[in-house]
Amino acid sequence: MVRFGFSFVLAAAAALLAGVVSAAPASELVQGQGAAAWPNGPLRTDGRWMKDASGNTVTYAGANWPGHGEIMIPEGLQYQSIKYIVTKLKSVGFNAIRLTYAIQMIDEIYDNGGVDIPLDKAFVQGLGQANGTRLLAQFLSKNPQFTAKSTRLQVFDAVAAELAKQQMYVHLDNHISTGKWCCGSSDDNAFWGDLAFHPGNWTRGLAYMAAHGKAWPALMSSALRNEPREPSSGPAKANYNWETLYKYAKQGAAAINKANPNLLIFISGLNYDTFVTPIVRGQALSPGQTRFARSDFAGFENKLVLEIHNYDNNQGSCSALRNNLYNNGFEAHSDSAVNKFPVLLTEYGFAMDATTWQRVYATCIAQFTADNKAGFFIWVIVGSYYTRSGTQDFDEAWGVLNHDWSDWRNPSYVQNQLIPQIRGTLSQ
Repeated sequence: MVRFGFSFVLAAAAALLAGVVSAAPASELVQGQGAAAWPNGPLRTDGRWMKDASGNTVTYAGANWPGHGEIMIPEGLQYQSIKYIVTKLKSVGFNAIRLTYAIQMIDEIYDNGGVDIPLDKAFVQGLGQANGTRLLAQFLSKNPQFTAKSTRLQVFDAVAAELAKQQMYVHLDNHISTGKWCCGSSDDNAFWGDLAFHPGNWTRGLAYMAAHGKAWPALMSSALRNEPREPSSGPAKANYNWETLYKYAKQGAAAINKANPNLLIFISGLNYDTFVTPIVRGQALSPGQTRFARSDFAGFENKLVLEIHNYDNNQGSCSALRNNLYNNGFEAHSDSAVNKFPVLLTEYGFAMDATTWQRVYATCIAQFTADNKAGFFIWVIVGSYYTRSGTQDFDEAWGVLNHDWSDWRNPSYVQNQLIPQIRGTLSQ
């Protein structure tokens, strides 16, 4: 996630939802209610749509739940139980979670003879002896199904199981290689070949998590890499281009598909994944002349999805923002697109204060996703982080949940914009 520095809810919808922060799940209202049991996978693509096994359209309306930080487990579990958090998210109609992870977790599993490290080691490794021990005790008190010797992957498993129980799709996202806050040009994780971004470890990690996720009924899709960006220095800087991104996208997609052929695979773009235009328009992937071809993904051509991020938070014109979203990726939804894909806005977000949600950026994106039935994941549900950039118990001002993850940080936003956005995006 990087931060750079439509229109609004219909009166009838607002009246319907007045005083209701917990709404009937939007997933109950929508998209082709086939007879098959949820999740009715695997999913596939058909033009601009994602489809389930019965041919019903599936759209994600979800939130980001980071698990790629220093401890390398999903955030917030020192404050609330897994069940509490998932139930809270489900209550407003979210039907999907973008669950992030770090390649370092898989590297450590391989370094440990194929066995994941226990939570007591993970907490101390991430937070130091005193704070790690203290926070682990808080985590265990809220989630007593675990012990100090449970593993990180067992926490991921439990999150995925609860999401499945409450019928919420899981979308896996490799957010970073090193377990820490993301993203910046000088964090050694910016692009393939950067100091901490080793392509071999990356494909191994993608394959490992895809294979591990076979046991997760709700897992429907996996991304290749979060926010490819130009490194500020180092050996990868010279290779920062579309040609290199496409080379590794093919490798990563093949690794995921071989490990778990059921998964949709999300492809991101350059400049912090803010545009995928050359793929959509069939342009030469510079500096070479190669162009995107579905034949490069033989055997799983109908498993490819595009994703973009948008943090144009100071935008003063909704029409300009809509044009940017279209030109940067959502053109792939149009009948005139050279290459037609489902496109998802897998990150956008803003400060959860009293007024920001009423400005052009937030209102415009809410209306855009509803008007276009465009899947999305808001950044971020996190009320606070175990640690972020050296500050432990870091408060997340952009968090949809409050600091202790007990309630909404901004109930007015949730009631008057988020719930209608979810319902509008998922309605037919």
